[in-house]
Amino acid sequence: MKTINYPIILWLCRILCGAILIIALAACEKESLTGLNESDLKVNIAGENPDANNSKKVVIKSEGMSFTAPEEIQSGWNTFRYENGTSNPHFFVIEKLPAGKTVEDSKAEVVPVFQEGMDLIEAGLDDEALAVFFSLPAWYWEVVLQGGPGLVSPGTAAESTVYMTPGDYVIECYVKTGNGIFHSTIGMIEGIHVSEETSKIKEPESTLDINISSTSGIQFKSDIRPGQHVVSVYFEDQVVHEHFLGHDVHLVKLSPEADIDALNAWMNWKDPDQFKTPAPEGVEFLGGMQELPAGETGYFTAILKPGTYAFISEVPDPMSKNMFKIFEVPQNQSN
Repeated sequence: MKTINYPIILWLCRILCGAILIIALAACEKESLTGLNESDLKVNIAGENPDANNSKKVVIKSEGMSFTAPEEIQSGWNTFRYENGTSNPHFFVIEKLPAGKTVEDSKAEVVPVFQEGMDLIEAGLDDEALAVFFSLPAWYWEVVLQGGPGLVSPGTAAESTVYMTPGDYVIECYVKTGNGIFHSTIGMIEGIHVSEETSKIKEPESTLDINISSTSGIQFKSDIRPGQHVVSVYFEDQVVHEHFLGHDVHLVKLSPEADIDALNAWMNWKDPDQFKTPAPEGVEFLGGMQELPAGETGYFTAILKPGTYAFISEVPDPMSKNMFKIFEVPQNQSN
C-alpha cells in the first residue's frame, strides 16, 4: 500500500483540539439515541438487510458522541458497516499510526496540543498557533489517512471497503456541533488494532467507477441505472486544499427543497459557520469514501432509487473544483 504524508498544517483538523470547556459540553447540542432499532435504520447497502453477512463485516456504531468498534480486526480487505443511530450526521476517517503508537498516545500527546493551538486560532493568533503545532510529537507526521465511510445521515447505515495493513489505527469524526465543538473532541475517536492474520474478503468488483483528482475533479459515467451498486473510488492524486485536507467523495441524495449553494458552502470545516450540525435541509448523506493516498482505490455500496443525487467532496467550494457533481437516477432504465 502506498502512503501519503501531508504537510504539517494539513493536520490542523485531526483529532481537533482537546477537551474545550468540559462543563460547557453539558449545555452543548447533545447527541442522543433516536430510538431506532437496527431494523429501523435506513440501510443503504446490498439487500437492505442489516443482519445479512454481518459476521464478515467490521460493524461500527454510534449511539451518542462515541463509536462502538471492535478492538482488533484482520488485515487485508475489510468492509466497514457504519450504523449512525444518532440525531446528527457523522462519518469516520481511518488513520494509521506509526509502529508502537495507539489511540492512547494520540489522546495524551496530540489532543492537548490541538486544544492550545485551536484556542490561539480562535483568538486570531495564527502564527502562534502554528508554532504550537510544531511542538506535536515527531511520530505524528507519520500518520497515514486510509479511507473510511463518507458522511452518513441520522438513522442511516452505510458500508465501505478498504485495504488495511497490520498496525494500530484511529477512527474519528470531526463534524462540529452547532456551537462549534468538534465531535472528536467530545469522544468520537477510537482505536483499532489490525492483526497479521489476513481476512478472506476479496477486493470488490465495481459496477460504478469514480476517478477523483485535483485537476479534473470527480469523473464518472453519467448514465447511472437504479438499483444496487458497488462504487469504486480511484484517487488519481492527493493534494492539500485550502482547508488543509485532501479530497474525498460523499454520496448525497437531494430533495427538491435542497439548497445547493448551502450544501456547497457547508462542506468546508475551516469556515466557522460551516460543517456544523444539523446539515443543510433537503440533504441525505449516504456514505462514500474518505481520503486515500494517491494511486489507491476504495469501495462503497449504494442502493440508488430514482431521484436526484450528487457526488461531492469535503473541500472548500467543491463546485469550483468540479467536485460537486449532480446526477439523476431515472425511474426505469434497462441494465
